[in-house]
Amino acid sequence: MEEIAPGVYVELEYRGANVGFIVTDEGPIAVDTPVLPEQAMHWRRQMEHISGKPVLYVINTDHHRGHIMGNQFFLPAPIIAHERAWRDMRGYGDNFKQRVIDSFKREPQLQAQFSLSRMRIIRPQITFTRKLTLRKGGREIQIIHIGGHTMATSIVWLPVERVVFVGDTIWIDEHPYMAQSNSRDWLAGLELIRNLDAAYIVPGHGALCGLKELDYMVSFLRHLQARVWEYYQQGVGKHETGAALVEDLRTWFHVPQSRRSKIHSQIKSGVGRVYEEYKRQERARQAREKKG
Repeated sequence: MEEIAPGVYVELEYRGANVGFIVTDEGPIAVDTPVLPEQAMHWRRQMEHISGKPVLYVINTDHHRGHIMGNQFFLPAPIIAHERAWRDMRGYGDNFKQRVIDSFKREPQLQAQFSLSRMRIIRPQITFTRKLTLRKGGREIQIIHIGGHTMATSIVWLPVERVVFVGDTIWIDEHPYMAQSNSRDWLAGLELIRNLDAAYIVPGHGALCGLKELDYMVSFLRHLQARVWEYYQQGVGKHETGAALVEDLRTWFHVPQSRRSKIHSQIKSGVGRVYEEYKRQERARQAREKKG
C-alpha cells in the first residue's frame, strides 16, 4: 500500500485490479474492490484502521469482475457506479459467479476462497449518467463517465490533490481488454484525462503512470483504428481482419506464454469492435446520402 497524496492510498499488488481509497472526515471512500475475498476483507480492515471510521462509499469504475467482486465485503457502504454498470450487473447470476471461480482453477489455494452459495453480486445503489460530485468530509471527489473501455467506464478525479483513478482506460503491463469497447470514446476519454493535468494517474492494472503511458495508449488505439480501416476499405471480413492483425497488435504489450491463446482471442475481439464501428459509420453515411 502506498499513500500517493495526503489521505489518498493505493494498492497495486492485489489480484484482479488496482484499488484505492480516500480518507475523509466522515469515513473512507473506496475506489473498486479486490476480487479475492481474503484481499477484500484485508483491504477493508486497512481502510478502517487508517481512517478510524467505517467505509462511507464504494465507487466502481466499471462492472467487470476485477472491480466489483469484493463489493459484498464492504456492506453496508453504498456502491456508486454508472447507470450502465447497474444495468449490466443485473445479469450476473450463478453462471457469472461460476466463471469467476473457474478462473482460479489452476490456483486451487485461491479458488478455495470462493463459495458459490456465499458469493453475492452487489449492484450499485447510487448511479449517475454523466458526472457525480461527492463533497464529503472535507473532500471533493468527481466521478466522471467517459466510456471507451466499456459503456460504464468512469474515472475518479480529486481536483485538489490532482489524483485521478482511471480504471481500465490505461493499461500498463498487459493487453487492453476491448470486448465491450468503443475506440472513439476511449480516445476522447484519454484526452479528457490529459486535460486534467493530474499529478498522479492510477491505472486499473500495473504501476502508477503519467502522460508517457497515456500517450502510448493513444498510439495503440490509433494504430488499431488505422490497421482495421485499411482492411475494411479493402473489403476484408471482420474475422479475417482479426486473424491478420493479431501478430502486429500482439507486440504492443507483453504477452505471457501461458496466456498467449487467450490474449490472441482478446485482440481479435478488439479488432472486431473497431470493425463494427466502421460498419456503423458506413451505414450512417449511406443513410444520409439516401435521405439527401
